[in-house]
Amino acid sequence: MRLFPLCTPVAEHGLLIEFGERIDAAIHARVLALDAALAANPFQGFHEAIPAYASLMIRFDPRLTDHAAVAAHARGLIDRPFSTPEGTPREVLVCYEDAPDLPAVAQAVGLSPEAVIAAHLAGDYRVFMYGFAPGYAYLAGVPQALQMPRKPAAVRGVPAGAVLIAGPQCLVSTLTMPTGWWVIGRSPTRILTGEADRPFLFDVGDRVRFRRIAEGAWPG
Repeated sequence: MRLFPLCTPVAEHGLLIEFGERIDAAIHARVLALDAALAANPFQGFHEAIPAYASLMIRFDPRLTDHAAVAAHARGLIDRPFSTPEGTPREVLVCYEDAPDLPAVAQAVGLSPEAVIAAHLAGDYRVFMYGFAPGYAYLAGVPQALQMPRKPAAVRGVPAGAVLIAGPQCLVSTLTMPTGWWVIGRSPTRILTGEADRPFLFDVGDRVRFRRIAEGAWPG
């Protein structure tokens, strides 16, 4: 049995702190709390902290500190009372017309396509991490009624702006790439902002709501 939090050295310049092994809001709250605590109380040699679903990667300068010192500093922050930082509310537009996987998802979960859309819109989504490709913000919060495993094989050529679900996760793609997730909509919302100081629309911890638009209401 693994005991959490667990500190694992990564190369000579990183420390991975794990709080659990599943997608869970309470576990992620601890990740965000430590991320915020490190930002407010950095140690000498601190470079950055990278949050994920259940872990935080801490990068540091090995010329100024080492794994043991970083772990001790982090554990001291973990032991303090914490609060989860409030994320910024974000809105993402979504069009469900001509979504290639919507009929298959509806059939698999035993709902009508309109009921699938209603359930997806009702989800309470939060950005848990970035990964895989630029701007790929992984959102947790897909309602239980819509949760499906990934497809047996990835499909190539899925365009940017695809609204995807798999298990409890949702994502808006930013590049044309293969995916084994289910495409249930399309979004014109720009996730890649083009701004050097803020390249992505979301921050980890932000809350996201989807708003339905019709094909004819597509911006531009």
